[in-house]
Amino acid sequence: VQLVESGGGSVRAGGSLRLSCAASGFTRSSYCIGWFRQAPGKEREVVAVIYTAGGSTYYADSVKGRLTISKDNAKSTVYLQMNTLKPEDTAVYYCAGAAPDYGGNCPTREAFFDYWGQGTQVTVSS
Repeated sequence: VQLVESGGGSVRAGGSLRLSCAASGFTRSSYCIGWFRQAPGKEREVVAVIYTAGGSTYYADSVKGRLTISKDNAKSTVYLQMNTLKPEDTAVYYCAGAAPDYGGNCPTREAFFDYWGQGTQVTVSS
């Protein structure tokens, strides 16, 4: 399995960015893709998760209403649209892949994600 992020960069507060996560090599037809981020000196935290089959999503409280996770199954790509960015959104953003449970629910804890991308830097200046 390979996950490749792109779309990071530097923006001013209030600006927008769209991150992409291109997935390949999954042997199952449906899986979970999560976006995580790690700011300097802080632990990595979950941002959003999506199930590629049904499209159900999860968002961390800190990003609800500003960040949107979506998918394009034809392109095997998951996106993270980030609007109204704040300086505290500055971090390395990673996408990660996991299998859903038997109920089709996606995990939200990083320990349950088996596959990780290399990360992409997002810097928001005030």
